[in-house]
Amino acid sequence: MSRYGVIGGGPAGLYFAALAKSLDPTREITVWERNAPDDTFGFGVVFSDETLDGIAAADPEIFAAMESEFARWSDIDIRYRGRVETSGGHGFAAISRMRLLQILQRRCLDLGVDVRFQSVAPTAAELSAQYDLVVAADGVNSLTRTAFADVFQPSLDMRNCRYMWLGTDRVFEAFTFIIAETQYGPMQVHAYPFSDDRSTFIVEMTERTWQASDLTDECGPMRLAELLADHLGGHKLITNNSKWLRFTTVRNQTWRHGNIVLLGDAAHTAHFSIGSGTKLAMEDALALAANLQRHSDIPTALERYEADRRPVVESTQRAAQASLEWFETIEHAVGKAPEQFAFNLLTRSRRVTYDNLRQRDPEYVARLDSWFGDGNPPLFQPYELGNVRLRNRIVSAPITVDCAVDGAPGDAEFAHLAGKALGGSGLVLTGRTAVSAEGRKTPGCTGLYTDEHVRAWRRITDFVHEHTGSLIGVQLSHASRDLSLPVGDIAAQFAQAARRAVAAGFDVVELQAGHGNLLSVHLSPLTNPGFDRSFPLRVLDAVLGDLPVIVRISAVDWAPGGTTIEDAVETAAAFMSHGAAAIDVSSGEVVPHEKPAYGRSYQTPFAERIRADVGAPTIAVGGISSYDDANSIVLAGRADLVAIGHAQLHDPSWPLHAAASLDYTGDGAFWPSMHRAGRRRPLSAGRARPQLSLHTTEDLVHRRWRAHG
Repeated sequence: MSRYGVIGGGPAGLYFAALAKSLDPTREITVWERNAPDDTFGFGVVFSDETLDGIAAADPEIFAAMESEFARWSDIDIRYRGRVETSGGHGFAAISRMRLLQILQRRCLDLGVDVRFQSVAPTAAELSAQYDLVVAADGVNSLTRTAFADVFQPSLDMRNCRYMWLGTDRVFEAFTFIIAETQYGPMQVHAYPFSDDRSTFIVEMTERTWQASDLTDECGPMRLAELLADHLGGHKLITNNSKWLRFTTVRNQTWRHGNIVLLGDAAHTAHFSIGSGTKLAMEDALALAANLQRHSDIPTALERYEADRRPVVESTQRAAQASLEWFETIEHAVGKAPEQFAFNLLTRSRRVTYDNLRQRDPEYVARLDSWFGDGNPPLFQPYELGNVRLRNRIVSAPITVDCAVDGAPGDAEFAHLAGKALGGSGLVLTGRTAVSAEGRKTPGCTGLYTDEHVRAWRRITDFVHEHTGSLIGVQLSHASRDLSLPVGDIAAQFAQAARRAVAAGFDVVELQAGHGNLLSVHLSPLTNPGFDRSFPLRVLDAVLGDLPVIVRISAVDWAPGGTTIEDAVETAAAFMSHGAAAIDVSSGEVVPHEKPAYGRSYQTPFAERIRADVGAPTIAVGGISSYDDANSIVLAGRADLVAIGHAQLHDPSWPLHAAASLDYTGDGAFWPSMHRAGRRRPLSAGRARPQLSLHTTEDLVHRRWRAHG
């Protein structure tokens, strides 16, 4: 007979105890809960249909009891600036946290689990000597995690926004996001029904808005009821130990120590804006019970439990982090048109995307496409960049081939750039191209400082213009990091190269002011303590002429004391004020640094911030691998153009394949004569179009519904 001790009688601890006991009635399971059985905090908890499928399979009796209490919805409403934008096809259910606990408590008692309410558990160390397994489900402030911090190695990231967990007797018809632009700043509400007479109503705001509004714990609910009266519609706010809190993201290097294991919030948390706390906790419980049943050896079972759950949890935490940061920076999103703001909010975590919404609610996405342009996918809408017109929003990112001879591009550069142009990009950019022999980074670097270079480049640009629908631009750079080089001489070299770019047939110039090149080192306090923008700005002034000029910057250095996004906003504003046509937003590579935890795709928020704060057209760089990512970025207003790099090395026809995937055959996708037969994608080898997946037949007719027991 196995003996299990469970610290904490919340959803994670109770659900685990019930599952473990039902799988093996001989197990002796004791749960310690410091609160009374009818004590609970919070209001409703949310589950996705996927999670509910797992609960139904694991314990039909628990699921049946929960299902009879559910409030269900398929819509998400976004209330912003007097408009309600609605997206359908989202399957979710919610239940009162109190009722959930009562169901789990009853199931545990029926199965013979020893649940000890109003009882402080012995320490995990004491229990580990008496029990075969100790399950620490003791919440976000876990004493077990603290006691063995040297083993679990927790990371506790307390965020800046303030939030208060409230309820209301207004029953919302959908999961509802409310953005209220008050005199103190924007306040956001996350509201959803959880019974036939109650909804959860979480109010969140930035620290700046919270400080300005002077909302204390005592007066907060009353003042909020006044400030949000238009959205409550005469209904009241309900408190339940409601206090102003700041969310803490919990991560641990490991969740197990000997026969002790962390469960739920003790092991990990994910921001409430994606509604996953109780969901993750109960999925943890299910996975732990299943592995204990599968493996008689407890260390093996715990190892497998963590191996199974960690990838799922970390994926959820990445999505939650993106969502959390979106709400923390909501002040920079407010101002977009209601259509774009709503789509931006819906896709904030990158889990919901353009294509995902197109499958869930094709009518909603069709309305967005019509609002954005001519009803076709955003990625294939034209774009005016200075005095030139791009056929679509796709830019082939600068990638250096390094095969030039004395700076002159040859067959390798021709094949590389011609292939990208034939692939359908709106704009193709060369790799770094030096403005002088001394400015080359490698002997194989291309240049644009002799008449021979002009002739060699003209061979490439003529082909692009004659045989493709792309425009082509040259990235001008100087690779030196010597801050003492004379400004006048360098500016003259850039100016001469820009004039040669016109003669060489280029349509656009990009100024490389990022990635540790000469202009870049002037823009970072880590390489230039004076942090003086005058040198790069003088170079830009010298380059301006007949062609539009894009400026590429490293938005942040990813190193302590380096440039921040606030610095990047000021730098971008300065370049735009001097006549730049757009800002190409990259990051890093100015000084050695660790790769950001969220990868290269994390650069897109920098492009969005610059676009919002400066009003500058921006190009999003890095981590854009799917057509769906690109469409979502453009439609959400995170950037005006998307730069495809490594994805197009893998697939030179990436833009045309994107068009085929979207069944788009308009002018935004130029098919060269030799490729024209490929306009329609073959319906073979698993390439059939994804089918719309809805949860009930009623969704096809009724876009909005709720079902209660």
